[in-house]
Amino acid sequence: MTKFFLVLHVLAAIVAVGPVTVAASMFPPGARRALADPGDQRAAETLRLLHRICRVYAGLGIAVPVLGLATAMSMGVLGDAWLIASMALTGIAAAVLLALVLPRQEELLEAVEAAAGADATTEVTATTGTTVTTGTTGAGAAGAGAATGIAANPRATVRLAMFTGIFNLLWATVTILMIVRPGSTTGA
Repeated sequence: MTKFFLVLHVLAAIVAVGPVTVAASMFPPGARRALADPGDQRAAETLRLLHRICRVYAGLGIAVPVLGLATAMSMGVLGDAWLIASMALTGIAAAVLLALVLPRQEELLEAVEAAAGADATTEVTATTGTTVTTGTTGAGAAGAGAATGIAANPRATVRLAMFTGIFNLLWATVTILMIVRPGSTTGA
């Protein structure tokens, strides 16, 4: 039964956590591109897809610690320091993802969509010949971004990239602890 739980645990980690780490890492540069060119629908679509991947696979990721606990119980290593450290780091990684990464992705996605809406308004005004003062695309984009509670600037994407890096580093550390298992008497 131990091998069965271990196989499921490793597969869940690969299938659930892998896509989140990759998609979350791709999001900040994609957001910078989308904010730089609010009219680029493909960039906005890419951001929506990356955020959806992060949200869905984060939900599926709950299977990783659940199967990890089942594996640890069957191996009789619940009290080992390497496992306790791994569980703590997993909890911190989940908190970083849920409290820092996903909300900032949503804010940036809203800013990109608002900037695209402001850009579309400016284009409609220009093509219809109506004399309406809407400001420039850049000012409209900044105003739209401010309306969503986040300034549409690269600094927000840099912070998101930092939090994403912390999340990825935590998962890499957990992976190393799972493989090396320092102080384990069950063999490495």
